[in-house]
Amino acid sequence: MEIKILKATQLKEKQAEENLVFGVEFTDHMFAMDYTEGKGWHDPTIMPYGPIELMPSAMVLHYAQEVFEGLKAYKTPDGEVQLFRPQENFKRMNRSNERMCIPQIDEAFVLKALKTLIKIDEDWIPTSIGTSLYLRPFIFATDPFVGVRVSNKYKFMIIMSPVGSYYKGGLAPCHIYVEDEYARTVRGGTGEAKCGGNYAGGLAAQEKVHAKGYEQILWLDGEKRQYIEEVGTSNVFFLIDGVFVTPSLEGTILSGITRKSVIELLRHWGETVVERRITIDEFYELYQQGKVQEAFATGTAAVISPIGTLGWQDKKMTFNNGDIGEYTQKIYDTLYGVQTGHIKDTLNWIVKI
Repeated sequence: MEIKILKATQLKEKQAEENLVFGVEFTDHMFAMDYTEGKGWHDPTIMPYGPIELMPSAMVLHYAQEVFEGLKAYKTPDGEVQLFRPQENFKRMNRSNERMCIPQIDEAFVLKALKTLIKIDEDWIPTSIGTSLYLRPFIFATDPFVGVRVSNKYKFMIIMSPVGSYYKGGLAPCHIYVEDEYARTVRGGTGEAKCGGNYAGGLAAQEKVHAKGYEQILWLDGEKRQYIEEVGTSNVFFLIDGVFVTPSLEGTILSGITRKSVIELLRHWGETVVERRITIDEFYELYQQGKVQEAFATGTAAVISPIGTLGWQDKKMTFNNGDIGEYTQKIYDTLYGVQTGHIKDTLNWIVKI
């Protein structure tokens, strides 16, 4: 398919890089294409960023049939633009599509569309430390029908936003609370799909922990409220007695691209990484024995988020004296260095624009 390009006649004024916050400002253009049953994906177009027309009966508004992704573009010191493992994002999007009964996308084509869009709005990529151009591909059902069935029509879009750090404190260790009332998802649910319902369902728990003075949630499994799963919208790692432990993917945990990259990076360094189920009781016992050395979360938005303290019931655990751990810092420096072109990409993760 040929991508139609309609350029904006009036460009927006850009925010100063030091004032960038996450997900507020958007670039001049966006990408969109439609799907119609029997016709497939069609009419790929890059157009000025702006409102979209949607019928009040569009099925996404009533039955939440949608998926999304998140990745970033960076500008290197020599002015090149690059992406970090974008193929993995579109592979995961198709896995989410399968779970949500959404038609598969041509991964190579949407990557081409993304590159074309970035080239048009390349001037929007910030270069200050901690900044990037956040990319949000998403698909939603547009069929104007109020009835529970699979939609016959969809829209795929990509919007882009110049961003600063995801958390206001940057790489400062965050304070997490173990959620043992609400559940993020259960086996057989949509936990491993990247869809909006997973996030909306977590808002009540997030409000609850904020009221307790914590920044994020450590989710436990939905069945028994015992097994550690995720931190907020991120995967989680612990350095326990010299071994890196992260919850195994059991169908309830999102398969993070940063998670996968951290595992590959640590093993590349010769470190031991174990993917397994770990209960909060076992974890607390290991903490009491002095074996938990570091804790951190991983995700596209924040890359690495060190965990300073973890609250559980009436207990409070502090890791590495509340400071960033040595490995946490090293992992962040390496990943961010590769993403921004300051460190050589030895694991073939980077895609140039």
